[in-house]
Amino acid sequence: MAENPQKPGFSNKYRLSFDIGTLISNIFAIQGEIDMNEKFSSSRVKGFLRAEGKSIVNEDGEEIILAGWGLGNWLLQEGYMWKAKNTRFDRPHRIEAVIRELAGSKYSEEFWKKFRENYITKEDIRLMAEQGYNSVRIPFNWRIFMESEPGLVWKEEGFKLLDQCIDWCEEYKIYVFLDLHGAPGGQTGANIDDCIDDIPRLFIDKDSWDKGISLWKKLAERYKDRWIVGGYDLLNEPIRPGSQQVKNVDYLLPRLVKFYEEVIVAIRQIDTKHMLSIEGHHWSTDTSIFYKKYDDNMVIHFHRYACLPQIDSLKEFIEVSHRLNVPLWLGETGENIHQWYTALYPLCAELNIGYNLWPWKKMSCTNSPYSIEWPEGWDKIIGYIEGEAHPGYEKAAEILNVYLENIKVENCKYNSEVRSHVFRTPGCTVRATDFDELPGKGKSYSGLSKEGNMYKYRDNTGMKIIEETPVEQLERRFVFDCLWDRFILELKDDEFVTYSINDTSNDSSISFVYRCDEPVNMSIMQDSRELCTLDLGITKDKKTIEPISISEASESKIKIIVNKGRLYLDEINFI
Repeated sequence: MAENPQKPGFSNKYRLSFDIGTLISNIFAIQGEIDMNEKFSSSRVKGFLRAEGKSIVNEDGEEIILAGWGLGNWLLQEGYMWKAKNTRFDRPHRIEAVIRELAGSKYSEEFWKKFRENYITKEDIRLMAEQGYNSVRIPFNWRIFMESEPGLVWKEEGFKLLDQCIDWCEEYKIYVFLDLHGAPGGQTGANIDDCIDDIPRLFIDKDSWDKGISLWKKLAERYKDRWIVGGYDLLNEPIRPGSQQVKNVDYLLPRLVKFYEEVIVAIRQIDTKHMLSIEGHHWSTDTSIFYKKYDDNMVIHFHRYACLPQIDSLKEFIEVSHRLNVPLWLGETGENIHQWYTALYPLCAELNIGYNLWPWKKMSCTNSPYSIEWPEGWDKIIGYIEGEAHPGYEKAAEILNVYLENIKVENCKYNSEVRSHVFRTPGCTVRATDFDELPGKGKSYSGLSKEGNMYKYRDNTGMKIIEETPVEQLERRFVFDCLWDRFILELKDDEFVTYSINDTSNDSSISFVYRCDEPVNMSIMQDSRELCTLDLGITKDKKTIEPISISEASESKIKIIVNKGRLYLDEINFI
């Protein structure tokens, strides 16, 4: 190979000498002059998106903050969204094989046709827009559009599925991002790209490479004039990290850079208008490939799942954005508890970073907007996947038919609290330790205590964060659990914190959970108006304050001040 693996950024992380705190303060100062809700508004879904400095703008040059969901499992299936944990059912070609085993080849063909018709419909897109989202990411498997055969054999029915969804999005004013989630041969080397052997063969096999370039050329030809397509996400999560279970393939990083270079040239020969979304390696968390700007109209796309919800978790990408003068997009995130959502996403918006959560719907969940009901008898399907008896062809088909009905959004359970937490509106609960980090010390929090804590959580704020339960006594509740909700906030004389809240009405109120080991006198304010003063007695057990009315406002700041005493604050409830 001619590529040099020691290009800047591959061996050593590029580090900047400027003060990141000053940079973030400057970003916030600019953002603070603009109505945040306006930047989310569907009125800004207008014309081709483009990168302008560190912002994404529409055809009128107005800034837009992307807020949306990924349509995971529709055009590329993942077994966990079906409540399967076995590797036999973890990626599309294996899932397809099991459906054939369960109900036969003829049934399987009809099943997948119905699945794609029912999983995402016009109603899904309408509901997404109704809930205030302005963008959607459509992850797809290359086999939706191409036959897995020698040469280029296109599948028009796949393009028609995408055409239809794009039309719905244009009708409801939602920008579409086309996401090559499963490239020919696989770009990740894991179940999520439908690879055959956990090796990212896109970068190894010439046929896969050529098919990948050809697919993006075909997509560019088809959609070059569709302004509602916000951008092209060239590769999802390329080149996973190595582990004890899977081979380290970082030696392929120069090939990743080469692929980006070649595919961008190929696209730009056809389409000069669409923004390009470019992801780094290791689950889109590593910045090493961003030693240069790949295109004048690009966004740096990164992912965050199990991180602590704080500025420090975004800092490395903010530095790269500043160095290259390009915008950021948190293009995949989520799969956590609601309070984590409301800690991270409003913070991203304040930093001019749009976000796209994952996924829009899945089976038996509370942290996606829609939960697919568990079909009666589904345990027989899961049992077969895990090595138990075949349920019989007729019974399997019967259960799968129920599943095909359950996946329609009108038959799903709507988890309204997800939206409340994503947009930080009444109905959300905020951890006390997730006070506004911006605009910073002396403004959004007092910062009177000694800086630093052993947990590395908001440790530069000068606010005392303590561990209510030692981490050694806790077990992770799910894969991406960072256990940050074990922290509580201690407030003493003259200390204060603020919490942003959006879209309050005159019926809205605030409450909080606390305990105190000495008498406390405190005040609560909404913006510049004092809501009340409270005198709290000593209590060993947690108590909840009766709801306190707050006023109608598009955006508001609730300030909690301890005038005297010591208060242990657990969570803030906006009602």
